[in-house]
Amino acid sequence: MGLKDKAGAIRLVSDIKARLADVVQKTGRLDIELAMQMLAADRGSILKAARILESEGAIVMKSRFWGEVEFQALTKQDQTVNSERLLELIVKRGRMSLKKAASDLGVSRDYARDLVAELEVLKFVRYRERLRGGGMIEGDEHQIFKYRIDQDVSRLRAHGRIIYTTADYLLELARRSRSLTVEAAARVLGTTEAEIEAKAKDMSEVLMLEYPANPSASPRIIVKRTVAKDNIKPVEGTVVETYNLKADEVPAKVTIVSREDEPMNIYSIETPLVGDGTKAILKSFAEDLSTLVKISPDDISDQKRMLEVGEKFYVSARNLIKDSFSISQEDVNILAGMMLHQMFGLGSIELLMHDDWLEEVCVNTSHIPVTAYHKRFGWVKTNITLEDERMVYNYAAQIGRKVEKDITSLDPIMDAHLLSGDRVNATLFPISNFGNTITIRKFARQPWTIIHYISPQIGTISAEMAAFLWMCFQYELNVIIGGGTASGKTSMLNCLCALIQPTQRVITIEDTRELNLPSYLKWNWVPLTTRSPNPEGKGEISMLDLIVTSLRMRPDRVVLGEIRRRREAEVLFEAMHTGHSVYSTIHADTAENLKRRLIEPPIEVPSSEIEALHLMVVVYRDRKRGERKVFEIAEIIPGESGKEFELNYLYHWNTRAREFVKVNDSKRIMDDLSMHTGMSRDDIKRDIKEKEEILNWMLKNDIKDLEAVGATMEEYYKSPQKLLEKVRR
Repeated sequence: MGLKDKAGAIRLVSDIKARLADVVQKTGRLDIELAMQMLAADRGSILKAARILESEGAIVMKSRFWGEVEFQALTKQDQTVNSERLLELIVKRGRMSLKKAASDLGVSRDYARDLVAELEVLKFVRYRERLRGGGMIEGDEHQIFKYRIDQDVSRLRAHGRIIYTTADYLLELARRSRSLTVEAAARVLGTTEAEIEAKAKDMSEVLMLEYPANPSASPRIIVKRTVAKDNIKPVEGTVVETYNLKADEVPAKVTIVSREDEPMNIYSIETPLVGDGTKAILKSFAEDLSTLVKISPDDISDQKRMLEVGEKFYVSARNLIKDSFSISQEDVNILAGMMLHQMFGLGSIELLMHDDWLEEVCVNTSHIPVTAYHKRFGWVKTNITLEDERMVYNYAAQIGRKVEKDITSLDPIMDAHLLSGDRVNATLFPISNFGNTITIRKFARQPWTIIHYISPQIGTISAEMAAFLWMCFQYELNVIIGGGTASGKTSMLNCLCALIQPTQRVITIEDTRELNLPSYLKWNWVPLTTRSPNPEGKGEISMLDLIVTSLRMRPDRVVLGEIRRRREAEVLFEAMHTGHSVYSTIHADTAENLKRRLIEPPIEVPSSEIEALHLMVVVYRDRKRGERKVFEIAEIIPGESGKEFELNYLYHWNTRAREFVKVNDSKRIMDDLSMHTGMSRDDIKRDIKEKEEILNWMLKNDIKDLEAVGATMEEYYKSPQKLLEKVRR
């Protein structure tokens, strides 16, 4: 063929190449028969043009059955995917030829070589040219796995906080690699072999080192066992509400979730994700911390000393973590807080204990999630589960030891309290048929005050009713608060006790300490608590013992946590008759029901004794709306000529109209106050109005905190007029 003919053939192939590239890019895929028809060219010319386009990385040629050939467009998107696919091929095979890689990926050899060059820069592969058959690609699986782990961690960080350390990379590399040596791990993680070897030894729970016979060879790192999965998993569903909390520097996100397959809301709590390797090393710190932080038997039973030991434990854990990991100070604090929860507290339950929206936390055996009572959403199921029944028992026993109480198979029921004051009940199987249980009635970290209760958001009581009760407490009238279970009896009593003047001596008597008075009252406040007998049946201090003792302590006010037995009630009413101001709570749904409980068995106090009581306040919980209200306030009207006393209803909550209604004017209280204070009825009404004015002013100025309310009460009792002047400015 002459030069002229060769030039013509080249122009023909060039023309076919341009038209073929255009058609393939437009159609995406084209077989050779259709290409011959569309381009009006012979098979040989089209194949020549296609090979040139493939070498340029514009199309891919695919061989089909019976010798058919198909052309596919190669887009930029394909090129991105192919880089990842090449990495996957190398991980699976370890090494492969460039020709095989190009064939498996469906790209030209030149384009495959470009992909290999990219991976060489990242140190994922090494490429070696060969005389025949193209080059050979050898993968560095450890570098590739490190890259994959980085990607996984980045994805996790996009969804929340994650604490991932060198220990986690080491464990994950050992899991994914066919064979990982100390030398390879040190090279990939950019550290020394000595540090890797030390880390592996610290992680002896999950990793082991296998030393070869050849002393110069690097030890192998082998995964011994898997780490126990976290017992907190986020729950998916319709989000009802979210909020954040922090427990000992451990941040948590709470999401209230509604699901169609669940009858109640789900309380989903999320904490920073900690890598398994980091967890293993934290667990290895247990022995070091037990050496650094000594706990004596005297420390366990002393609340103040236990809090000091807890603080010392936290500081020691923080120092160990800081020396072992290269992480931020914030992450150090988080890990120290988690260790404090696991080794010194109740594990994941500690997060629930720091949520002020929760009133009750219940472990109903390890087989089902922990449940809780939420102030807004009622009973909710959490996403926290305990590992086994042994863990439930250990937590119960730990709680008991701190307050000198035991729970055993011979004594499987325990009433105790946490150092924070929260009330605890625990039972063991088979007394509780499904397994061991723990029920914690939370003691408010920031106690409710009367200002919280009169606020529109809560609305437990009106300002007028609160002012009336304030006056009754100021002038030492006897009051009993009734209500059902978890209706807020003790909280209401605590609110009203904070209104007592600071010149009085207050004695409180409880099974488990729940009452908390402001600082201005604590100088002359003596809290007393009962004590259960020891295993030999000795050493019991009953409620009755404490009531009798309190009357010998010259109290101005005696506050009894709850009336349960006849003898206790008799002594209490006797105290009223001897001139002591007495307050207590009792289980009763209405004022009439409260009256019947006092005069009928099993309490059965004579009607004439009960007449020493001035006022009944009944609170209730609206289960439908999840709110608490003062349902009734009634005064006791003594009977005439031996007749039974009567009730005069003063205030009532109208559930249909959803408003507080004044039913009647006071008779007895007005008369008693007039007789003992010299105030007229108009003076008493004016006093109530002034108190209502002060309460509304406190609400307007957000004076809700217990100490802030206490400071205002102190100011009022020093000079009522000065405070009123401030209020009216």
